[in-house]
Amino acid sequence: MLNNVTRPPRPRLTGPILAYALVDVFGLSCVGIGASWFAAGKPAILSNFPTSLAEAVACTAGGAAVMIWAVARILREIAKQAPELQARYDAYIAVQHPDKVRPKDEAQ
Repeated sequence: MLNNVTRPPRPRLTGPILAYALVDVFGLSCVGIGASWFAAGKPAILSNFPTSLAEAVACTAGGAAVMIWAVARILREIAKQAPELQARYDAYIAVQHPDKVRPKDEAQ
């Protein structure tokens, strides 16, 4: 089921990708906590944080910065898999769509 040849290949989930994804979830949580203060005007998710506009802005901006950093790292880790993914995609195309196989000189 996991190596189904009827769907295009996907990147492998590696340890660093999982770690960066967890950091991304932390950043999303910070954005949600900070933004909830803007909606309610008081701490809405955590009882004692944020307690002021400055804390809400810092939490939201910091969370957004962490999310951007984590997504950039995830994309870098996926880019490291590019040669393997390209080979797997070429094999997928050869099996599923033989009329669309690229010539060897164009494949590189």
